[in-house]
Amino acid sequence: MVNSIEQTVKLHNGVLMPQLGLGVYKVEEGSQAVETVKTALQLGYRSIDTAAFYENEEGVGQGIRESGIPRDEIFVTTKLWNDDHGYESTLKAFDESMEKLGLDYLDLYLIHWPGKDKYLDTWRAFEKLYKDGRVRAIGVSNFKIHHLNTLLENSIEKPVVNQVELHPHFSQPELRAFCAEQDIKVEAWSPLARGLSLEVPIIKEIAQKHEKSPAQVVLRWHLQNDTIIIPKSVSPIRLAENANIFDFELSSEEMNLIHSVNVNERTGKDPDELLF
Repeated sequence: MVNSIEQTVKLHNGVLMPQLGLGVYKVEEGSQAVETVKTALQLGYRSIDTAAFYENEEGVGQGIRESGIPRDEIFVTTKLWNDDHGYESTLKAFDESMEKLGLDYLDLYLIHWPGKDKYLDTWRAFEKLYKDGRVRAIGVSNFKIHHLNTLLENSIEKPVVNQVELHPHFSQPELRAFCAEQDIKVEAWSPLARGLSLEVPIIKEIAQKHEKSPAQVVLRWHLQNDTIIIPKSVSPIRLAENANIFDFELSSEEMNLIHSVNVNERTGKDPDELLF
């Protein structure tokens, strides 16, 4: 049973990554980003997930510095945006992200979206960053099985993580099974389906039984599926609630009931339709 916010998963290259982290999509640059990161770190979070596209890397970096927590105790992820695909442009974009974050190294760098066909050149740049020790781990986001197969056939390093839309309404069993076979960890963005999962009657019932919120039940479901999660909130109360999921366990019957919610519906874009 996962029993602490300090719980980590071991990536296939041996790096330990916190299973619960903070996502900062749509967290405003400036004081909101700084204070949200500081609050999360004070509550025990040790993983922060940002992206060039979020335009809050500076605030995230400032929050990390002002927290007073040693850099080596914090796991920082950022992502390469679609406009920067390609070998040289990836290296340039990485430098820009690192300057904004104010960090000497990055824990995890992800390709944000696969797009049409540029991601192989981009991945070569990722492999260089990894080889040069500027990144502790490299991975992808929003990759389907066919994208992963193409990458695996044309790369030296295998991605450690695939961050995808994943929640009870869109549980991606085939993709999760494929990633498990390849020892690629699955990380969920939008783990609560933008609040959609919180209105499901069966999830509400399970929450009531455990004296937990529907959000806590869904996040617990993710943990017991061995999924890495990065729920986003700027509310200190909600941040604390999202972290308070280590003192109960869902039964196999409850897990299956939540699995049954799946209707294979995304709330975000289909990677095969976001072409660039």
